[in-house]
Amino acid sequence: MRFVETELADAWLLEPDKKTDERGYFTRLRCSRELAERGLPTTFVQTNLSHNRVSGIFRGLHYQAPPSQEWKLVRCIRGAIADVIVDLRPGSSSYLRHQWFQLDATSLKALFVPAGFAHGFLTLTDETEVLYEMSDYYEPDLGCGVRWNDPKLGIEMPGEVSCINSRDAGYPDLDTDSLAVFRGYGK
Repeated sequence: MRFVETELADAWLLEPDKKTDERGYFTRLRCSRELAERGLPTTFVQTNLSHNRVSGIFRGLHYQAPPSQEWKLVRCIRGAIADVIVDLRPGSSSYLRHQWFQLDATSLKALFVPAGFAHGFLTLTDETEVLYEMSDYYEPDLGCGVRWNDPKLGIEMPGEVSCINSRDAGYPDLDTDSLAVFRGYGK
């Protein structure tokens, strides 16, 4: 498996090394030893699956507030998505920057999303499934979000948003004062 640094501090793209033959392929999707060598979490306490019926669905931008230290390992296992992360950590060198990644079932690339980041994705195909491995348990009282089209973030969608639920559409614009809770997260 290859670990590819992203433009955002502490976020990684994991590229599996597929071994292909006449039967198909075999690949390792996660290795705790390799994660630990990079100082990344190795224990995942919850695994979630998101099924999306049509292309154009946007989910996000979600994050879990402190005291949660939730990291996510996100992988598309059916179809394709455009995945976006936003660094919300005031002390970070990539504070308030975002980056898009294409994740799909063919490449099986995964995105390691650090604590203190907001995360969302846009489905690019019908019948898309996204698998999340979480390093912390979901706590409804800590579940938060930022509006995906907040002008302060300047996020341009790589495709048309045809469906977004009312909770995600109704998240507030970014309040940088409230992000002080993330001081000390990241570099």
